Amino acid sequence: MKKILVTGATGQLGSELKVLSRTYSQFEWIFADRTKVSLDDLKVLQNQLEVISPNIILNCGAYTAVDKAETEQELADIVNHLAVAVIAQYAKDNSIKLIHISTDYVFDGTSSIALTEEATTKPINVYGASKRSGELACLKVNPDAIIIRTSWVYSSFGNNFVKTMQRLMQERQSISVVNDQIGSPTYAADLAQAMMTIVTAPEWISGIYNYSNEGEISWYEFALAIKEIGGYTCEVNGIPSSAYPTPAKRPAFSLLDKSKIKKTYGVSVPDYTESLKKCFELLT
Repeated sequence: MKKILVTGATGQLGSELKVLSRTYSQFEWIFADRTKVSLDDLKVLQNQLEVISPNIILNCGAYTAVDKAETEQELADIVNHLAVAVIAQYAKDNSIKLIHISTDYVFDGTSSIALTEEATTKPINVYGASKRSGELACLKVNPDAIIIRTSWVYSSFGNNFVKTMQRLMQERQSISVVNDQIGSPTYAADLAQAMMTIVTAPEWISGIYNYSNEGEISWYEFALAIKEIGGYTCEVNGIPSSAYPTPAKRPAFSLLDKSKIKKTYGVSVPDYTESLKKCFELLT
């Protein structure tokens, strides 16, 4: 029985993979949090991988505190870059499959058309730069790896935009949400399914792939969809990013083109409203 190691097991994507694992009982699953797989301690990490001895690694673990990364550059780089290099090297040395999760934040946000996997990368914050360094390190030491870039991840697990909006819309009479950052949300359950479609595919075709739900929206429009599905009466106001300054800059446009993953692996990509409704059912 092949053994799948999931890093970042308590995060949104790791938690969704845990739910999904019940339908993939042909595998032995190892769900590792930071105590089992230490992405911030490279020497320990190497030993942990050898002890676990997986056949497949789904690297969902990451440093994702985008604003905090601006002042914790070294830690972000260790987790998102150097640890990825260690995992990629281990996968290469042991001829095992690796899917590594990356982000739309590797782009600078100046595009006006959906970004393909070949689009020029130019991160505008520390988090994005650390994730891009991780991509480059991964592909350099292990060209056989698969990298999936995703965006605006939410789930019924963990902390995310959907849950925050639900809470605020019930607590307040009005809220403000930025309306000039464009992209598409990703329901982590859909991404987990896409990963397993790749893992169980008859052919392994390495490289970078994009995955997010269908739709081109702003965070403001995402909030309006949450309001509508939830039946909330809270007033939602659109504001420019300049009115809501954050330590880390965000890309103004980071819509991902999903053609490659659909064509190569036949992955289905639901519309964001369809997936948002599914998540709501689990949260209410």
